[in-house]
Amino acid sequence: MTTDIPTPDMRRIDEYLVRYAEALTAFDAETSASLWSTPGMIVDDRAAGVLDSHEAMVQGLEQSYPLYQKLGLSSVGHELLDAQQLSPRLVLVRVRWLFRDAEEALLTDSTSFYLLRDGDDGLQACVCVETDAAEKLGALAAAKGVDLG
Repeated sequence: MTTDIPTPDMRRIDEYLVRYAEALTAFDAETSASLWSTPGMIVDDRAAGVLDSHEAMVQGLEQSYPLYQKLGLSSVGHELLDAQQLSPRLVLVRVRWLFRDAEEALLTDSTSFYLLRDGDDGLQACVCVETDAAEKLGALAAAKGVDLG
């Protein structure tokens, strides 16, 4: 038995990423967290973490904001690099995040993969795989003299 898997809806995915970037730019943890399902998982080369509730997601996001502010982050943009429909409701997305300062100069970027699920609340991230964010944020912090503690 074969299941017909639709083509990824790039417009909907891009709209989701725009909402996420806008929420990150506004340091709006509540809206950012609403774009995640729970539990949500973030994985990189060094660690994996699971946030079990909406409240834990909000708290985790809020804890990262002071660092982003110290680094001079003023806006977040994105480039949708790829999307692969895995099932009727799951899509794997590769995105390049663009972090800019108040003059719109690029501070750094990072590439991430998101497993998005389409549900009653629209697209929501279930898993994020960070490929280079820690390295690039570390390099930016070193260049700006910001202690990552």
